[in-house]
Amino acid sequence: MKYQDRTDAGHNLASWLRTYIGQPNVIVLALPRGGVPVAYEIAHALRLPLDVFLVRKIGVPLHPELAMGAIAEGGVCVLNQHIINEARILPSTVDQIIARQRMELERDDRRYRRGRVLRPLKGWSVILVDDGLATGATMEAAVRALRKLIDGRIIVVAPVGAPDACQRLRRIADDVVCPFIPDAFSAVGLWYRHFDQTSDNEVRRLLDLAGDPLATPDTPVFSARHAST
Repeated sequence: MKYQDRTDAGHNLASWLRTYIGQPNVIVLALPRGGVPVAYEIAHALRLPLDVFLVRKIGVPLHPELAMGAIAEGGVCVLNQHIINEARILPSTVDQIIARQRMELERDDRRYRRGRVLRPLKGWSVILVDDGLATGATMEAAVRALRKLIDGRIIVVAPVGAPDACQRLRRIADDVVCPFIPDAFSAVGLWYRHFDQTSDNEVRRLLDLAGDPLATPDTPVFSARHAST
């Protein structure tokens, strides 16, 4: 099984989440950047508000695509000590990388929210979306951070995931929706026909199309511009 692209993946996932259509006090939060196109289609299909939840992967030196941990909004840091030990990474090196990623997290806030703040989420449930789960470290950091911000349910959603990552996330999330969990998982991009990098401009465009997540219940979540795209 392969998805055509992130849009196709979002369409597919929306069909697994129909019970949330139009439900009050439910928001779709995307992990940027790749999770945003997937989450946009889910939020549109379910008629729910959309925003980003900011997380930064902590990559292994010389192999930045391999996550040894992640940081998230709220000051949460999750480290995979097994990977750190296997790669023989010094604690001082880990600290330096974390410091750099914290600066990037602040830049992401300025890039994507442009002065907005994440809406107060007490009493809300969250559908938390990424484009795939490899190590699951980024998603784990997001879940643990959200636990400090909300008292509702956290539903982790991804089109494809590694078995170990999904199993670990089931221990900390209220539900994990991942239709495709191949035993021979190696990289997220292998399960898409088109897996181009999502740009900052695309993230901003989709968030603009989704409308203001701080809107009142009487305000349409998705702007009229969506109908013309």
